[in-house]
Amino acid sequence: MCGIIGYTGTEQAAPILLDGLRKLEYRGYDSAGIAVLYDNALTVCKITGRIANLSEKTEDGKATPGQVGIGHTRWATHGAPTDENAHPHKSNDGRFAVVHNGIIENYQALRAELVEKGYTFESETDTEVVVHLIEMYYEGDVKNAVIRASARLRGSWALGVLCTDCPDTVYVAREASPLILGAGVGENYFASDITALVSYTRNVMYLDDGEFAAVSPAGITIFDGTGRPVEKKLHRITWDVAAAEKGGYEHFMLKEMMEQPRATEATISPRIRDGEVFFEGFALGEEELRSIDKIVITACGSAYYAGCAGKIAIERLCRIPVSVELASELRYADPLIDEHTLLVVLSQSGETADTIAAMKECKARGARTVAVVNVVGSTVAALADHVIYTWAGPEIAVATTKGYTTQLSVLYLLATYLAGKKGSVPRERYDACVAAIRSIPKLIQEAIDLNAAALPRLARKYCDHASMFYIGRNTDYAVSLEGALKMKEISYIHAESYAAGELKHGTIALIEEGQPVVALCCNEDVTEKTVSNIVECKARGAEVLAVTFRDNGRVISQADDVIALPRMETVFSPAVEIVPLQMLAYYVARERGCDIDKPKNLAKSVTVE
Repeated sequence: MCGIIGYTGTEQAAPILLDGLRKLEYRGYDSAGIAVLYDNALTVCKITGRIANLSEKTEDGKATPGQVGIGHTRWATHGAPTDENAHPHKSNDGRFAVVHNGIIENYQALRAELVEKGYTFESETDTEVVVHLIEMYYEGDVKNAVIRASARLRGSWALGVLCTDCPDTVYVAREASPLILGAGVGENYFASDITALVSYTRNVMYLDDGEFAAVSPAGITIFDGTGRPVEKKLHRITWDVAAAEKGGYEHFMLKEMMEQPRATEATISPRIRDGEVFFEGFALGEEELRSIDKIVITACGSAYYAGCAGKIAIERLCRIPVSVELASELRYADPLIDEHTLLVVLSQSGETADTIAAMKECKARGARTVAVVNVVGSTVAALADHVIYTWAGPEIAVATTKGYTTQLSVLYLLATYLAGKKGSVPRERYDACVAAIRSIPKLIQEAIDLNAAALPRLARKYCDHASMFYIGRNTDYAVSLEGALKMKEISYIHAESYAAGELKHGTIALIEEGQPVVALCCNEDVTEKTVSNIVECKARGAEVLAVTFRDNGRVISQADDVIALPRMETVFSPAVEIVPLQMLAYYVARERGCDIDKPKNLAKSVTVE
């Protein structure tokens, strides 16, 4: 879960590396460093803390001249955030420097072997074994040394390698960790994310697992593990630089929350034609559908919670069993999955390590796979039988917002599509679902407008509490899971979600005077029951913040505070309900002075187990 970048060309490398690292800082921000080749010598500069510290240390790159270099911003896995553990790491002979995103699972055995052979280590990281292995295998051919070293590794890696004997070339390798090559004129790049490259080139290539590349100003050569050349298609990035910038907003998270009406519109509109849900390049035939007896949704984090909400819509409309499984658990669960299972995989980045592993396990058991991802060319997209892109645009804040709502939008489209194919709902209900999904972007905007003025005030009221409870039933419970996650991950307030009916089975013991309880009441089928739970909490002194329709007098009369929402189709309500809860978490975090876009201990794309 680190960010890496490399450049080779006619410009000074360090300023380009620093600029790219700033755009990658959401992937890790414990420490950062660069290595630049100049006059046949390596200059390595690294420091703990943010990219700003590295910029200051290198005088914005002026103190590290050279036209080829690599950079790294770290999310610590092995070893504390220290200058010694920061990347890049150098070989003992000073000939090589390496940056790495991923995790080397067998590093301890490799380290013991290298120490026995006389190599010395300066860090606690797993990465340092890579640079010493390359040194050990080097016999005048860097490409061969990188291939041989990579063959000894287990785990995941995206590597950038500099060698003083090849003063204009960067070597890269990929296995289960994202790596993108950027093609320019007289200059070329690599990075772990397109956002680091789009200011310099829109032409990119995606490395696959087990592939390597030599990147020089003259061109990019890609080869496999035997050294044979591999042909790659050049892709053109269509979104502009402004999409990856703050655009005047204080934080990326605020910008991305405000983008949700547009993002969900981009997800939904192209998939509805003449009143029918349509997926380009994706079609399940009637015979294939008849052979499917269950659907399994797998994901991690917020994507998992999107799956929890999507499950309700799919089951209700399609009348087929759906389970939602944490990918980190599914991969080890010996799951009851076979050729009659449709696996729906959710991942914003398409590079989530646990999700990829779970997907591979299920595919090996015969499951058909549909991937819902945002990043074109990602590993999850490449592995899937069918891909549905969310088209949300770049999401930079670590805490996802539009990633979640666009994933939900796709699941609602998929539920309606499958219901139409199966004939599990009458035509009138199908048409009503299509109309309801079309209205999601407008309703999200309405929810923002209804609460924009009140939420900062509510944040000031609730920001000093040590804990918060979120309660709801059915669809409301599903969305409360993500609401609580947003609060805890960016404000650091302990926030937990509970099915409201479970309060009496233990949790109500924690309700005391002044305890904030966020009660979601947008599912009219269970509103009466949830109101009873609100009354139980109030009787024990809780302060209740209700999330409900603006005309729901019964709920409003019981609540201390209200987040008001427009009326909507119940089964699709989580896509709208979540937005003011995202905003509440944002404003609470701002009141508490938290680093909203880069919450502590977290990173955006979890590419390690």
